[in-house]
Amino acid sequence: MHAPILPTDQRPAETTSATGDQWVIGHGHQRVTVTEVGATLRAFTLGDRPVVEGFGPGEWSHGGRGQVLAPWPNRLGDGAYEFGDVSAQAPLNEIGARNAIHGLVRWLPWRMTGRAQNRVSLRCELHPSPAYPFALGLEVEYRLGREGLSVTTDAENIGDVDLPFGLGFHPYLAVGTSTVDQARLRVPARQRLVTDDRGLPTGSVAVAGTEYDLGSGRPIGVTRLDTAYFDLVRDADGRVRVDIDHPDGTAGATLWADDRFNYLMVFTGDTLAPGVRRTAVAVEPMTCPPDAFRTGTDVTVLRPSARWTGVWGITPR
Repeated sequence: MHAPILPTDQRPAETTSATGDQWVIGHGHQRVTVTEVGATLRAFTLGDRPVVEGFGPGEWSHGGRGQVLAPWPNRLGDGAYEFGDVSAQAPLNEIGARNAIHGLVRWLPWRMTGRAQNRVSLRCELHPSPAYPFALGLEVEYRLGREGLSVTTDAENIGDVDLPFGLGFHPYLAVGTSTVDQARLRVPARQRLVTDDRGLPTGSVAVAGTEYDLGSGRPIGVTRLDTAYFDLVRDADGRVRVDIDHPDGTAGATLWADDRFNYLMVFTGDTLAPGVRRTAVAVEPMTCPPDAFRTGTDVTVLRPSARWTGVWGITPR
């Protein structure tokens, strides 16, 4: 039996053993590539310039590049949590720190559910497991337009009991500098989380007057960031905007997020492998802080059939 021939606008750009099918969308001089594995943002370019530092078509995502982080973002201490009368244990994938990190969907295959020239939608369903004994449906749409890339996530409780939910994304922003030291970064936030040596929150402090204060924008220099910011300063439209710029003003990008995302993890890549260490800045919109499933802080509770929608994006310039 022959496989059905898909219409042109439904065919993947290519298929690789590393990340499965890959779909390319475009608008003007902008191009985005999204992979079947993890619904991952593998590439985003404006003309010949990378807007995000991704990875090659035959590679897989290292350092979380472009990944969807659900049903929790960032670290979960010991991988263990309780929700109501349910106790769960997730596999530890940050072994040295004894954490489960970045959820469960970033290595799973997603199903393409819709595609046009400038957009693609992918869906993944999590069925109950020891790590997450709940049923969650996720759909992510990547869309390009005049203002750049927008990413809309719809989450739905497809089970018959309440479930905990958190979401994050992991793009690395690039502006063409050899290291992030030269880049200028603005993060409009009033507070940051203080963490222990496992990366788990122990408290919070104001950033004003410290090296973590990026509210007015400045060159990153030697500052090392693996920092969760909150108490975000939003614009009149309710969006928070993080700006990164080349020092000579020739390239830049703004990552924005709506009011569903109340935390921003900013990571300068100091622990990455040589060759990609401190070459781009990960700006990660998150709905809840690290370790949220253990602490309960800002965890979204979805009742059966309840839905949740959040939007973020990147505007290149």
